[in-house]
Amino acid sequence: MLSTLVLSTLLGSALANSVDLNQLFTSDISSNCSTSGAASCYNTTAVDTCCTEYPGGLLLQTQFWDTDPSTGPSDSWTIHGLWPDNCDGTYVENCDSSRDYTDISSLLTDQGASSTLSYMQTHWVNINGDNEELWEHEWATHGTCMSTLEVACLPSGSPKGAEAVAFYETVVTLFKTLPTYTWLEQQGITPSNDATYSLDDLTSALQTASGYIPALGCSGDTLDEISWYFNLKGSIIDGTFVPIDSPESSTCPKSGISYPPKS
Repeated sequence: MLSTLVLSTLLGSALANSVDLNQLFTSDISSNCSTSGAASCYNTTAVDTCCTEYPGGLLLQTQFWDTDPSTGPSDSWTIHGLWPDNCDGTYVENCDSSRDYTDISSLLTDQGASSTLSYMQTHWVNINGDNEELWEHEWATHGTCMSTLEVACLPSGSPKGAEAVAFYETVVTLFKTLPTYTWLEQQGITPSNDATYSLDDLTSALQTASGYIPALGCSGDTLDEISWYFNLKGSIIDGTFVPIDSPESSTCPKSGISYPPKS
């Protein structure tokens, strides 16, 4: 898991440097993939899909800001998921129903990832209160479409579901390097029942803090979702996430955006 020193260093700086999962946590499995080559979406030679995400090499780390009802801590966004879009912006979903695992809590606990589970219970939460439903959905819908998490890519003797455990650990680890609430707060943007913001205000604040432009999502004029974009060198298990500006437009209006506090 993340050391306090490494985490504080990451959170105190922009994302100008790539996020190397090898430096952030120690998993029970290793991909044995190099991270020195081209990032996903930039390969010009034959692709080893166990060591390069293909065709889903455009990765979105998505976050929620839920206020009706409120979910998660009042000073943190929560995890939605990690999605592998194709490099042209298209995507596939639900790629292997034979690996639609259930009882994610037991799967994580049995494979020594109880600290990841504990974090998920506060920061990866479902608006309807059924967290297991959300965790199962995110793995089945998106995780099973990640080429580097195919069972054939795992070390020999890996326990059943090890690739899903690696998925959840990676999502949590990457999320910890993306403190959206803190980055907005540092630029003077905090939840309010009265204030409104322009899309430029929000985008510029996040770019100043992180070094990159995310895509913001709104329901009407209320900010409630954000997506941070990456390419990847190596495997989802222990690769290097390379941040990029969002290739997609935000869905929020240009002005009058509300960012309400959680109750």
